[in-house]
Order: sequence, then structure tokens, then C-alpha cells
Amino acid sequence: MKVRIPGPLRSYTKGASAADVPGDTLGAVLQALDSRYPGIRFRAIDEQDQVRPHIKLFINTLEVEDLEHPLGEGDEVMIVCALSGG
Repeated sequence: MKVRIPGPLRSYTKGASAADVPGDTLGAVLQALDSRYPGIRFRAIDEQDQVRPHIKLFINTLEVEDLEHPLGEGDEVMIVCALSGG
């Protein structure tokens, strides 16, 4: 499964903008991503297994918060970080 990594999290992926990891659910993909890049899952998912407020997760073009959401062959996961400032 291809996972797109936003700029603010690329320090965990040594600059990589995408990663291919296995998984048949959103949660499994994020766990596999964390196995490859330790600490990245915690930046997106809190201790109660909830998506952090400043993070949006998309499967293709569908925003998803359910970590049990199934993934199909050819799906792409995108992690989006909200930015603020003034």
C-alpha cells in the first residue's frame, strides 16, 4: 500500500515523501509504517487510537478516521497535517 507522507513528518522517513507498506486496514498500514519509521504513527494517532485533531487521513479521496477501515488493492493512503500561523 502506498502511503503519502506530508512534509512535517518526513523527518521520521529520512525525507521520503512516500512509502510502500503492507496492510489490509488503515490501522495495519499505519502500524507497518511505524515499524519501518518508528515514532511516525504517534504523530498521527493518539494513545486512545484516535486520529489527532491536526491530522487528516485519506484513502484515495475519502477522509477516514476509522482505523479498521478496509483497504483494497491499489488504494493509496495520504496523511495530511493541518498548518496554522499568522
